[in-house]
Amino acid sequence: MKALTLPGRAALIATCALAIGMAWGTGRAAEVAMVNGEQWTGSSEAVKKAYLVGVANMVQVERAYHGATPPSDAQSIVPRMAKGMQGQTLDSVRDGVDRWYAANPTKLKRPVLDVIWFEMTVPGLQKK
Repeated sequence: MKALTLPGRAALIATCALAIGMAWGTGRAAEVAMVNGEQWTGSSEAVKKAYLVGVANMVQVERAYHGATPPSDAQSIVPRMAKGMQGQTLDSVRDGVDRWYAANPTKLKRPVLDVIWFEMTVPGLQKK
């Protein structure tokens, strides 16, 4: 992927901000709930995939924004997430999250992103 020019980055950020603003309306950040296992296990395969597409898109937006000069690990989790999740597909991540919640039915309050990070990304980083 080519690095974006400064005007391209600004347009990308503005587009993302507009999309997020339209999706969340006038709600405050405190009102946005973290998706956890309760919502995950009650969702259809299509909704789960849409959630994962959103997460993947946010990773790609940040990677495109930084271009050839990615932030350090201290500045962003995105480079580590991209590296730790190499080789995963939307379906393999969905299946992995499904398996984790099925094996841990008393931990449905745990956020999905927490499961993805600690159960998939971190082990993926340790294999590299």
